[in-house]
Amino acid sequence: MKNFTLLLFLSILTIQIGFSQNERYLDDIFTDVSVQENVIYGINATIAPRIFQGDTEARPRPLNADVYTPTGDVETERPLIILLHTGNFVPPQVNGGCGGTVKDNDMVNFATRLAKKGFVVAVANYRIGWNPGDPSQTVRTFFLINAAFRGVQDSRTAVRYFKKTVAEDNNPHGIDPSKVAIWGFGTGGYIAYGSSFLDVVEDTWVNKFFSGGAPMVVREINGNVDATTVGIAPAGYPGLPEGDTLCYPNHVNYSSEFQLGIAAGGANGEDSWIDADDTPFIGFHVRTDPFAPCETAVLDVPPPIDLPIVEVSGACTTMPLVNDAGLNDVFDVGFIDDVSIAAETASGGVSGFYPFTSDDPTVSAPWNFHLVSEPYGVMGSDCPTEAVEAQIVVDTMIAYATPRICLALGLGCDLSTVSTKNIEAAQVDLKVMPNPASVEVRFEAKENIQSIYVYDLTGRLVKAHADINDLQFTMPRHNLANGLYVAQVRFENGFVNQKLSFN
Repeated sequence: MKNFTLLLFLSILTIQIGFSQNERYLDDIFTDVSVQENVIYGINATIAPRIFQGDTEARPRPLNADVYTPTGDVETERPLIILLHTGNFVPPQVNGGCGGTVKDNDMVNFATRLAKKGFVVAVANYRIGWNPGDPSQTVRTFFLINAAFRGVQDSRTAVRYFKKTVAEDNNPHGIDPSKVAIWGFGTGGYIAYGSSFLDVVEDTWVNKFFSGGAPMVVREINGNVDATTVGIAPAGYPGLPEGDTLCYPNHVNYSSEFQLGIAAGGANGEDSWIDADDTPFIGFHVRTDPFAPCETAVLDVPPPIDLPIVEVSGACTTMPLVNDAGLNDVFDVGFIDDVSIAAETASGGVSGFYPFTSDDPTVSAPWNFHLVSEPYGVMGSDCPTEAVEAQIVVDTMIAYATPRICLALGLGCDLSTVSTKNIEAAQVDLKVMPNPASVEVRFEAKENIQSIYVYDLTGRLVKAHADINDLQFTMPRHNLANGLYVAQVRFENGFVNQKLSFN
């Protein structure tokens, strides 16, 4: 079994018990889910036939989504989560056969689990098409930034489509158009980052996205970020005839705004895209992801090609910038559940960031598993089928994300059992001594200490002392190894995170 050191088996049970029972959007309220397949949310131009079939021009194609709703729900104004699948912007038959459609098992799994909590979930497809094996790094970068740009256009088109159905079609999906989140996985994570932070085409006009002195993305050629303007290929455009349509406007009278971005893997194309006007953001990332770097680094085409493309920034770099911009201030309610403490400890207090650590350097998406090793019939794809391990990761991600979704979308969830105020030690006159310690640690305060939970620096719960309810408590070291720990000392009106050291 792979060692995901931040996956707290105990914490999952704790958080499930800790939430108010039958709290919509936090607990599983519904037992069954209904799926409306192949909902067409737009039409736009794709270069996939040219890339994969040798066609001579871009072709219009429908953009489709599978919409999951809780069966028997009487609520008619529900938050919408748009899920975006992985796939490297190529079909499963090209990318190795483990993903790349709305039918990917991780998409079905997350959509089903979120719908059981009361969300409406749309698993949306998007346009694909680029040549990761082109011998020119400039060409690879050109086609990848354009593929990602089309993905951003499509995700925003999906947002507008659902708003249009509320205004014009009597709200057939039962959503609240003011409460929308976009959650991307893998390649879809790149789109979620771009949709959240890329405001205008000109934001892409940075050196790494220029070729021959010209920008790789141009409004008149590619359409605007929202895909509400026409884009036309000029003479000499790579591989396409002059006058070929590259962007068709969709639902132009509606807003593309959404209230929360989430990425599981993927990366942000450019740090400068992040500013104070953007949405809150949640990032999940494996620190040692071999494909999408967690820090800032040059993205490589996955094996067996292994070619460099362009520098990007994963969650390890991006999430502190998100916090610095104040985008995640909405999450600052003092979460005290074990999953949040694990994330805070592992991320160094970066709000909205859950970093995973694995002892397997090949792991990039531990939340993903497949029912069979060749889900798309690609011989030798050998896709992971460890459902038990993956579901533990999914439990963690959903437990971490759902209360924050509640906050960002303003859903009014009762978070009283999983959050409280983070207070300073001086407010309760907390004293911890000796520190460093060798045998035991004594905690004293002017207010009753309710409980003390101790975590190691991976976020693992290593000691728990509940029902103390006293002004002082002596904690024996027992078998704790030498090193640093974090003690969460809980009081009636809040908690203090106190660093401990044993030697």
